[in-house]
Amino acid sequence: MESFTKRALAACSLLALMGTAAAAQTQGVASVAEKTYRVAGLTSPAEIIVDRWGVPHLYAENTYDVFFVQGFNAARDRLWQIDLWRKRGLGELARDFGPAYVEQDRMARQFLYRGDMYREWLAYGSDAKRIAQRYTDGVNAFVTLARQDADLLPLEFKLLGYQPSYWLPEDVVRIRSHGLTRNLDSEIERAAVACAADLKTDLMRRTLEVDAETTGWETKVPEGLDPCAIPPQVAQAYDLGTGGVTFTKEKLAGGQRAGRESGQVPEIEPTALGSNNWAIAPAKTTTGRAILANDPHRAHGAPSLRYITHLNAPGFSVIGAGEPSLPGISIGHNGKIAFGLTIFSIDQEDLYVYDLNPADRSQYSYQGRWEPMTTVADEIPVKGQSDRKVGLRYTRHGPVLHVDEANNKAYAVRAAWLEPGMAPYFGSIDYMRAENWDEFLAAMNRWGSPSENQVYADIDGNIGWKPGGLTPVRPNWDGLLPVPGDGRYEWAGYRDMDELPVEYNPQRNWVGSANQNNLPAGYPNAEKKIGFEWTDPSRFNRISEVLDADRKFGLEDSMALQADNTSIQGRRVTALLDGLQSSDPELAEALRLLTSWNGVLTADSAAGALYEVWFMKHLRPAVVRATVPKDAVELVDKGGVRSGEPAAIIAVLEQPDQRLGSDPAEARNALLLDTLKPAVSELKSKLGPDMQAWRWASLHHGYFQHPLAAVVGAEERRLLDVGPFPKGGSGFTPNATTYRTSDFRITAGGSFKMVLDVGNWDASRAVNTPGQSGDPNSPHYRDLASLWQQEQYFPLLYSREGVEGAAAERIRLMPSN
Repeated sequence: MESFTKRALAACSLLALMGTAAAAQTQGVASVAEKTYRVAGLTSPAEIIVDRWGVPHLYAENTYDVFFVQGFNAARDRLWQIDLWRKRGLGELARDFGPAYVEQDRMARQFLYRGDMYREWLAYGSDAKRIAQRYTDGVNAFVTLARQDADLLPLEFKLLGYQPSYWLPEDVVRIRSHGLTRNLDSEIERAAVACAADLKTDLMRRTLEVDAETTGWETKVPEGLDPCAIPPQVAQAYDLGTGGVTFTKEKLAGGQRAGRESGQVPEIEPTALGSNNWAIAPAKTTTGRAILANDPHRAHGAPSLRYITHLNAPGFSVIGAGEPSLPGISIGHNGKIAFGLTIFSIDQEDLYVYDLNPADRSQYSYQGRWEPMTTVADEIPVKGQSDRKVGLRYTRHGPVLHVDEANNKAYAVRAAWLEPGMAPYFGSIDYMRAENWDEFLAAMNRWGSPSENQVYADIDGNIGWKPGGLTPVRPNWDGLLPVPGDGRYEWAGYRDMDELPVEYNPQRNWVGSANQNNLPAGYPNAEKKIGFEWTDPSRFNRISEVLDADRKFGLEDSMALQADNTSIQGRRVTALLDGLQSSDPELAEALRLLTSWNGVLTADSAAGALYEVWFMKHLRPAVVRATVPKDAVELVDKGGVRSGEPAAIIAVLEQPDQRLGSDPAEARNALLLDTLKPAVSELKSKLGPDMQAWRWASLHHGYFQHPLAAVVGAEERRLLDVGPFPKGGSGFTPNATTYRTSDFRITAGGSFKMVLDVGNWDASRAVNTPGQSGDPNSPHYRDLASLWQQEQYFPLLYSREGVEGAAAERIRLMPSN
């Protein structure tokens, strides 16, 4: 706690300095750049004030005009990013990028929402369609200007030689494949391990949990499933339809199909990816007001995934972050309530396996008869070529991923996120307008996708936690493996949202989550089968360790906790070294370094550098090889950050069993020492012979790569990419900085962070790296990256007075008519 207190005091000093700097900047603004646009579709004059940190504050004379302005501004600042989002989601990549993207387009179209649009719009609320219409009207207004004036067209369009597209309101909600989904890929991997070994072995790949205190859920192979009968094309098709867009010179030349390269080592730790959030009650704060903090952890890149915006209209003022391709705010506050999210791991997907009719492979066996697939005829425009005619096939359960004609099998996915009302994050237009706990709870009971934990705080001092998401009812299986699609395994609807737990003003005076299993002890998950695959609890355990302390917390403490580099995993693993000795002088020095370490992965930590290289690159795969049958090793250890699940690895080390031999403890100790030696050698080759001079940040670094980095020259790449930035932490510290082991580049983490002083809103703080803008030539493209590296924030201004004082640019929008 002492080290945390020191960091909190440092953050407090930082807060004071930031306040002074903010005051100086707001008092000393000599001039504000001004622009005026006349745009069709706006009903009354509106204004965008961009502050010194690139945050746009939008002011309109009515609610629906402000969504128009939000769309216009998103296009103004992030046009290439949102155009690519739309193009990928609708399956229109090949139109402008060529034939290498046809198959990705086909799979993206498989995952479009194709249900009744009346039910779809109604699921989000009575004015959802109008909001989407006004937002896309605003996007289109700027697209028109950019098509007319090349100076407004972002660099990326010029580099690739095409024009931005116009939007339909339906585009916003029909695209579903950009959300964080689960668990089809894990079902496939589990089946492969069950085929090569058994389901117990698979627990080294992915642990299973019942509730917050109960592990050890035992699954079984569903009757009728051959776990060896899932070909790799199934996962490849799913990844292609739900993954991002990659650009290479070969793909743009039409010589390489879009998709993951074969043999590519995974770069993001599955059980580290997530987010942190917490809300602290006034009784436990130094301000006497609630404090809410949130830092979502997503893949890093340039521009940032999220975008901070402030929407203002009469009776309506909400500020925070969302995805720039969508209207509304998903993380932030509206002057009365504050809200922040993390993922709550509801299992919302299942893979179905079908027997096909040998005489007609468009038919599959269902309840003793042959049932025809539905085929949607479509045409994919292709740059420089004629349109490709494709047939999109569906079973009663959902999109067909693969047809294996040689073995008369087909594979389709049923996904809750393809139901009405499940467009990822669009449901935030409902809860962001709630004014109290009851209204917020009602909105969360209508929430669909992605499944998430929301923490809540309001100006009256209340705090709460509410998970939300559509939960399938599986009467006779647990959803952890593929199932036959012959009618034996059917969802029996969805659970009532009230069946999920909820917490309001708890006695501990704080609520929070970090993607860990937070189903309360005794919750009947074995019956309800919400989900059994959860994120590693290390981040949450550290958050709890801090917030459970008998003391009060200020804003500076929440900022320090978001920057906390304490590794609970590191503490546990290095504790196993106590008492171990070696006659090898090099190993003896390494043991002294690790056993004296405090477990904090600061940027300048020598022991932290050794621990991470040792555990991630040497110890983890060695434990897998020692405990997993030979035929399954490559399925559990996929290389890089997929070398067995850390929680399972540490459990074996802390409680060695017969898998390690007749003397498990001795074998464990030998494993620790045997893997430490090559880790020391690797670090000496990378950082030099002096162990005391090693620094974790000499290896571990942030780097924000633009999607076009691989297809442009060195000069353009310097403009598009941002970094490197030496950095502490790991994927399992509250300051989440998941990295790839090939070069220790951070691949995911908290690029957006927010700490809200609930009720004293101008005192709130945020950061969004590398910057707010998606325009590489904008001063706000990379200006926040140094703040992020130094664990600093800027004022998240809310009052009109505060915004005016920090104004850097004023954009007036006038109706063209």
